[in-house]
Amino acid sequence: MVATRHGKEKVIQPVLERGLGVQCFVTQNLDTDQFGTFSGEIPREGSPIEALRKKCLYAMELTGADLAVASEGSFGPHPQVYMIPANEEWLIFMDKVNDLEIIVRELSTSTNFNGQLVTSIEALKQFAASASFPAHALILKDDKESGHDVVKGIQDAVLLQNEFERMVKTYHQVYVETDMRAMFNPMRMQVIAAAAEKLVDRIKHTCPACGTPGFDVIKVIPGLPCAACSSPTRSPRSYLYGCAKCSFQEEMLFPNKKEKEDPMYCDYCNP
Repeated sequence: MVATRHGKEKVIQPVLERGLGVQCFVTQNLDTDQFGTFSGEIPREGSPIEALRKKCLYAMELTGADLAVASEGSFGPHPQVYMIPANEEWLIFMDKVNDLEIIVRELSTSTNFNGQLVTSIEALKQFAASASFPAHALILKDDKESGHDVVKGIQDAVLLQNEFERMVKTYHQVYVETDMRAMFNPMRMQVIAAAAEKLVDRIKHTCPACGTPGFDVIKVIPGLPCAACSSPTRSPRSYLYGCAKCSFQEEMLFPNKKEKEDPMYCDYCNP
């Protein structure tokens, strides 16, 4: 079961079916908007992972499925490069019978996430061009925060202009933003597809001890020695893998395929 109402199965389903040999389905009765909307009418409560769990449990209850996959996205400044917008996508695979959760995260700067107040049709057209309209849909609102008058999913230039003219007569300004719902945003769909590939890889990585899917990194251990002075650096020396079911753990040395670090990353050689 792919728990979505926004067409995400178009990129998630083929990846799961090809990679895992499963058959996916969706249901038209699944209202995931109750857990939050990007346009602000319904604020998301809790973290993206909490929203993922709510979607899967709701989908399982509605359909009787034992397996579910859900996606949740966030948009904002990149966590390391604050001036660049980023799309963070989370995917969860939930197995109710085996009480198993497998979660992956994909962070990408490939996004047109943006919004601004406009008072002229010229400014609106400039924003639309920068947002890859009409391939990517736009939203018009009377105000960025309140959003009492909201028109979503606009992909027609005539409709965009007509709705703008209607709103600007009443509110004297209009807030335009990119529609970040997956079915209206091909760039976001690509990030979700990449997250789905990562999820399949994670599921296929099984525990050497008990065979449970999702054997993954639980700790990054720094200390890769400097090539010049042999002092431990902050770079990863090893990854510690752990099983979500049993207590088995396994350390993998030199995960980045190198046994020494460049002195430029050494706190002693390059303080």
